[in-house]
Amino acid sequence: MSGIYSLVKGVWSLGPKEYLRQRLKLPLIKFIHDTVKLYKSRTRSGVNTIKEVLIRGAIIALITSILVWLSILMYMAFYYVYVPSVKHERPVHLKFKPCGATINCNLEKGLCSFPAAHVQLTTRQQILMMGQPYKIHLDLEMPESPANRDLGMFMVCVDFRASDGKTVANSCRSAMLHYRSTLIDSLYKILFMPFFIFGSSEEKQVVHVELFSDYEESEYKPVTDIYVEVQSRHIEIYSSKFSVNAEFSGLRYVMFNWPVLSAALGITANLFFIALSCLISWFQIINSEEYLNYIDGEGSRILEAFIDDDSDSSEEENAAIRRRKNYPVEEVTKDVLDGF
Repeated sequence: MSGIYSLVKGVWSLGPKEYLRQRLKLPLIKFIHDTVKLYKSRTRSGVNTIKEVLIRGAIIALITSILVWLSILMYMAFYYVYVPSVKHERPVHLKFKPCGATINCNLEKGLCSFPAAHVQLTTRQQILMMGQPYKIHLDLEMPESPANRDLGMFMVCVDFRASDGKTVANSCRSAMLHYRSTLIDSLYKILFMPFFIFGSSEEKQVVHVELFSDYEESEYKPVTDIYVEVQSRHIEIYSSKFSVNAEFSGLRYVMFNWPVLSAALGITANLFFIALSCLISWFQIINSEEYLNYIDGEGSRILEAFIDDDSDSSEEENAAIRRRKNYPVEEVTKDVLDGF
């Protein structure tokens, strides 16, 4: 708590710009200057022991690995944000109103309402990406029964609604079972009879109904709920499925269909721009006013120290000369005679 208080107090007293300059920029400049100075001194002295070589190699390997992993993470984040999910599928559980007893107390068979269903596309605010075209279709699994063959064409309608219940888009498309002549149908059943007997295949068709060919999500009213209705009371359906497929083009198409190539190119480009940004930042720092002032101050201190050392040595020499001049002659003669 005291650290946060001191941080707020420092920012308030110095101002954000001056606080960042004193607490971040100047220490960084000092660290860079000391590192460069140490490296130059060791290079000039020629000291290249095995330990120093290993340390330098480890530092270079660490910096390189950090840059590579940063490039990989940047590409992964860009892919996650830029390329949406290619497919969304939801099961469609159709409901209808069954017929009851007639006036003659006979139970009427069949459907007394159109089969309809409510599909919740998402519980979140949005699942589809804006600006991305989507192909939307409904798959109906239908038996090749006499009722479906006699049915002919039927309509499939869908309503897209936002979270507030308002309709965003709607579409109606016609569909029917694929036609097969009597001869082709007989040959098909004879050929696949063993599979029909053992249950590995069935007499059914999957009717693919395309509802939208290039649907784009609305920016202000994203789709959250879908209402499907099959407008026929005599249709027979096994199951149904709602699918939303993204139609990629341009860069998204390349990134999705050639992931290895696009990843290699993207990571290499990220690594190049990160290295370029680091070099530009380095040159900006060493050419900044703070760094140049720091260098000038450091040079002035070194020069003053050199002058002080020189003056101290000169004073010592002068003191020695003065001692020699004041030394008595008798003492010198006595020392010489004592030597003999």
